[in-house]
Amino acid sequence: MSKTTLRKRISLVAVTALTAGVLSVVAAPVANANNPAGNANAAATTGTVDASLFVATNSNFTGASVGLSLVDTSANNIAASNALRSTRLLAKDTSSGTAQTMIVLPSAQISLYALATTSVAFSATGGTFGSTRGGSIGVTATYNNNNSVTLIPSVATAATAVGTIWTAPSSVGTYTISYTTGFVANTSGVPGAIVPVLGTTALPSTLGAAITVSVVAATAGGTYSASYSSCRAHGTLTGYNALTTTNASLDSSFVITNGNNHTIDFDLNDAYAADLDAGNVVITATNGALINYGLTTGATPVAGTASTVVYAGSPSADVVRIDQPTAGAPLTTTVTISYNGTTVCTKTVSIRGKVTKLAIANVGTQSLTGSTGSTQWMFQEIGVANAGLFTVLATDSAGGIVSTSGIGTFEADATTLANPVGAVAVDRLASSNSSTSTSRFSLGAWTCTGTAGEAKVKIKFTTTGTGESVTSDAFTARCAGNPDTYTVALDKAAYNVGDLATATVQFLDSKGFKANSVTAVGANSWTLPFMTGVTFTITDGASATSVTKTDGSVAYTFTVGTTTAVTPGTYTGVVSYSVPAAGVKATPTYKISTGGDTTTNADVLKSIVALIASINKQIQALQKLILKR
Repeated sequence: MSKTTLRKRISLVAVTALTAGVLSVVAAPVANANNPAGNANAAATTGTVDASLFVATNSNFTGASVGLSLVDTSANNIAASNALRSTRLLAKDTSSGTAQTMIVLPSAQISLYALATTSVAFSATGGTFGSTRGGSIGVTATYNNNNSVTLIPSVATAATAVGTIWTAPSSVGTYTISYTTGFVANTSGVPGAIVPVLGTTALPSTLGAAITVSVVAATAGGTYSASYSSCRAHGTLTGYNALTTTNASLDSSFVITNGNNHTIDFDLNDAYAADLDAGNVVITATNGALINYGLTTGATPVAGTASTVVYAGSPSADVVRIDQPTAGAPLTTTVTISYNGTTVCTKTVSIRGKVTKLAIANVGTQSLTGSTGSTQWMFQEIGVANAGLFTVLATDSAGGIVSTSGIGTFEADATTLANPVGAVAVDRLASSNSSTSTSRFSLGAWTCTGTAGEAKVKIKFTTTGTGESVTSDAFTARCAGNPDTYTVALDKAAYNVGDLATATVQFLDSKGFKANSVTAVGANSWTLPFMTGVTFTITDGASATSVTKTDGSVAYTFTVGTTTAVTPGTYTGVVSYSVPAAGVKATPTYKISTGGDTTTNADVLKSIVALIASINKQIQALQKLILKR
């Protein structure tokens, strides 16, 4: 609860208040009941005529309330010289119809206003009304004997502004404010536009709006409430309001690049969703991070000079700026924000450092005439449909991934270029520093001089802003011709049912070198009795558009056994590829067993014969022994 101001941000959707100017009307009640007042002669939108009642939520907490001035009916303007104001208002919901709620302190003065085309009355179960304005020129508002009811007997036929100031009771409790519309009977009992005297029955009969008001003790507000407060690590500064911002407490996944600042937004409120009083706000950061704070929503403060900031103020829509203490050095820091000794927010954020390492991976083999590499190669390796033959992962000294796009350039280390490699280039730079994004990789390729072979090459990255360069470790860049011949080899000569079998196809170019990984292997056909293919997709090399591994090979996996019974035995498969010009059908041979007892009838008969022969030998030996005796 603020002692000096109640900001318009307590409404969930702030719209311009009813002020001097032409009043526009929408076709149905809007959700806003918290229309803060603006300057005189400014246009305003205020909901549905005769069915919406609004509260001025701009507060003069300890000042005077401000209601409507006289009404110029010819232009339907509110000739107000000041913005509408309420005092001691703590909270207001966002509706404008018959189910509104409001929380105020004792003796609060609430400025109410609406648009009407009929007689209107404001009534309350407690408190009093005053400064009622509206209706036709010359029409005077009337009050009952205790000022708990006030009536504007008529208004112009067009929508015209009406308003009043309600003073809340000094006692804590729950009260109801009603806003009724419609023409009532005149003194002769005939419905008419003007009722000069307020009687007990001369009130409009249609309930246009109602507000349930809770009058609470002054001690009920002013204490930090986690429910109405939010803090988020956002990275990129935006306007921030805990009560209106979508996903107000949801941290951003942004990772800030070297040399830029991180930000944390926070907005603290009390139990009535009102801004907290000015208090002792302390912000600290670990690991030497430099911090500063800003009090203007959407405006970035200047860089700080220390890791602790203390200020006395209302922590409403504030921002913390975080900078690296050492230029180029990565930073991970935990920022803690406290209010009057209570920790209200703790966030850990990171800023990447400069590039200090280049890791080369997913290296393929270039064709003798290629330059850009292979889209299929990169798709099979990392799932990205961009041409390339190797990936580069740039990291800082802490191992954090650094996005290279826009911060520097790649080039070959000219001292490492040698036949058959003619040039190396990185054409697609990394645009993400997320460990799960494929855009964390920069993609490169090399050209060949027309002969097969390999060279150990390096690349380097130069940061534009500083001119610093980092060189990668050497990697092997191969050049080879297109697939020309192939062989098929199984990983084992014999399998049991249920085993996994691996078949490796080795492609060679016309000169016997292992083929490149740029030219597709082409359509292929596999016939392996009692084997079922497992890995036969575009990503594992079985498609006609697939390419080989770096060494010119493709591996396939099979399960041994089918849905039909397997007959043990020795089998010969047939494998064919359409691309290799000199290729012929490969015929790998293998043996399949069903496992367990593999004894055949012939084996049993052979054992019986051997047993009989053994018995006969024993009988003969026994006979000789008897004859000797």
